[in-house]
Amino acid sequence: MRTIDWLADPALRSLLLPGLLAGVAIFTAGSVLSVFVVLKRLSFVGQGVSHSAFGGIGIAAVLGLFAAHSPSTGVLTLAIVLAFCVISAVGMALVGDRRAVREDTAIGVFLVASMSLGAVLLAVASRHGRLPGAVAYESILFGQILGISAAEAWVAAGATSVAIVAIWWIRRPLLFWAFDESAAVASGVPGRRSRLVLMSLLALLIVIAMKLVGVILATAVLVLPGATALKLSRRLSRVIAVSIASSLVSLLLGVAVSLEADLPPGATIVLVMTGQFALAIGINALVGRAARGGRDELLSAGA
Repeated sequence: MRTIDWLADPALRSLLLPGLLAGVAIFTAGSVLSVFVVLKRLSFVGQGVSHSAFGGIGIAAVLGLFAAHSPSTGVLTLAIVLAFCVISAVGMALVGDRRAVREDTAIGVFLVASMSLGAVLLAVASRHGRLPGAVAYESILFGQILGISAAEAWVAAGATSVAIVAIWWIRRPLLFWAFDESAAVASGVPGRRSRLVLMSLLALLIVIAMKLVGVILATAVLVLPGATALKLSRRLSRVIAVSIASSLVSLLLGVAVSLEADLPPGATIVLVMTGQFALAIGINALVGRAARGGRDELLSAGA
């Protein structure tokens, strides 16, 4: 089996393990955040923030960071993209929070504006010889799970630790706001601050996930685990546990299948996640039908 070969060979294992370790950190934090994303119907945010990265990539290209191949420029590029995505996420939250502009409209505006800015800046950088090819920024947009270095894995672990600690710190008001925003605001929970914190954490996770496995998985990890878990349970502690378990199984199974079948790992992981969601829908339908059947029998017996 090719998976065993990758784990047994020291050279191949050194390529695989940093990506897996970073994936475990990102998927754990992302699966917790996905519960809030699904509850607040913010699935479109993942697309908006991840595509906003084009603007940050354009700024890094104009500064000549793609022309200098060194670990420090790679970290600086990631920091610029992250800062641009966070600013975009905060802008979406502030503009979408106003009654004059719907939230999906605000996300769409920031998405197309950021992508257009990135395209213009990349053209300027290429014209001035600061973009020596398409490989550098494509690696950020589409991810390279087998190209993750140990340093990048530690950066991912550190960033996701910050996100998890922040969620734990504000878990009570954030959950109250996520389940019933009107009641939470009436009870003194700051709605705008909760939205800004959630959007900032989403931006942080999306940028780190994009570096690992690309835009598609960055969106999927913030939607599918929470959606799967909410189909199987309504108890919050159980929902978060199922969401984490679902995402980690998808990561490990998806990577194993991609190695065995020589397929793209990001796309394979997303398909495994989608299969889990379809299975959860089926289980939910069967449980609902069984519950209705039991209720009908009780009513018939009572009559």
